[in-house]
Amino acid sequence: MSTRASERPAAGAARPAVSDAVFARYQALVHGESGIWLAPGKKALLEGRLASRLRELGVGSYAEYLDRARADPDELARLLDRITTHETRFFREPRHFELLERQLLPRWREAARAGSRPPRVRVWSAGCSSGEEPYSLAMSLLAGLREPGWSLEVVATDLSTPVLERARAGVYRIEQAAEIPRPLLQAYMLQGTGSQEGRMKAGPELRRVVRFARLNLAAEAWPGLGTFDLVFCRNVLIYFDPPGKERVVSRLLRHLAPEGYLFLGHAESLSGTSHPLRSVIPTVYAREVAGPPAPGLRSAS
Repeated sequence: MSTRASERPAAGAARPAVSDAVFARYQALVHGESGIWLAPGKKALLEGRLASRLRELGVGSYAEYLDRARADPDELARLLDRITTHETRFFREPRHFELLERQLLPRWREAARAGSRPPRVRVWSAGCSSGEEPYSLAMSLLAGLREPGWSLEVVATDLSTPVLERARAGVYRIEQAAEIPRPLLQAYMLQGTGSQEGRMKAGPELRRVVRFARLNLAAEAWPGLGTFDLVFCRNVLIYFDPPGKERVVSRLLRHLAPEGYLFLGHAESLSGTSHPLRSVIPTVYAREVAGPPAPGLRSAS
């Protein structure tokens, strides 16, 4: 669909705001492709996140850009990437890591020594953004399960290809070192020198544990994912409407081990949903019944 001349701003003029009709089209496209629901109050966010991309492309209106994104899968991926928030940091929400390091890992160590569980832990970071969360989890696992024979794996997934590329690179500003407990920082992160001065990089031990793959949580099925002892899906459900949230949680539970734990973000809860879970601490839930097994995940190329 071509853009009407009246929608195009004159040279140097401000680009027109998104009309209600055009915003409704964005809502439908984004929801259909990702499950993310843009509430009416998100119109200003949409305008702000996309304005620079319209300038880059020389596109005259948000309606014209929408048509371009619908016709070009690569541009659609850029649109989705821009409207999602990738805010994250190392060891975010410390109570979650305290539970993991002080209770779960010691319990699993003792169970493995007693032969009541295999020395194996799988963790899923769903909505991993630029990688700080999965690398934090890998540090905790490596430090807490040092005995020989343990198999450790952190699967990190996200909808956005650009943020996955940054996560795989594993390079961060040196200022972020303050977020990491010093013993873990010294053991698992590398300080950049020369052209990389002022940066730090995830070390080889972390890279052996963490693998990244693109995954759309709104997809009907997630084949080859397997089951996990821990599922971290933090600050992701806030983007879904209630039916979408219900569907995503139901699918998450298909991949949670019978005695697994689900971690949500500090602003999220399972209120209004019906699932076989019990609260452990705020935003952390334990399974009460076993879920169906699910088969393993191929890493994205």
